[in-house]
Amino acid sequence: MPTPMPKKESVTRKWYVVDAEDKVLGRLASRVATLLTGKHKTIWAPHVDVGDHVVVVNARKVHLTGQKLTDKLYRSHSGYIGSLREVTAETMLKTHPERVVEWAVQGMLPKTKLGRAMAKKLKVYAGPEHPHAAQRPEALDLARTPKRSKES
Repeated sequence: MPTPMPKKESVTRKWYVVDAEDKVLGRLASRVATLLTGKHKTIWAPHVDVGDHVVVVNARKVHLTGQKLTDKLYRSHSGYIGSLREVTAETMLKTHPERVVEWAVQGMLPKTKLGRAMAKKLKVYAGPEHPHAAQRPEALDLARTPKRSKES
């Protein structure tokens, strides 16, 4: 009996809301990346995007362990000589807390077209409000892992 392969059209996607308040950034990012890739589903395949949509709220209140607030640097370079910009995690959390979570999750996704498609299903907000109430997202507690769903 051949292994059933999921089709892009037959995938049902759920919406989850994750509260990042007092969560460690790396652990939050790895759990969110698992939801975006769809590895928690029984129909997961590496060549098909079967992941769910994830809304992360309270990104401003995410927690970094150790000395990462002062030691961790976010670097960007435009390609021109002398245009390297370095920002500490502490400054980035104050100015753009959404980027801290987005970049942590994107670093755990595949670096392909499929990974970029998965990253588009991530919505991050600094505060507790989000405009995705129409999708009826279910709140997800990251203390426990999501159960595998029986979809095909």
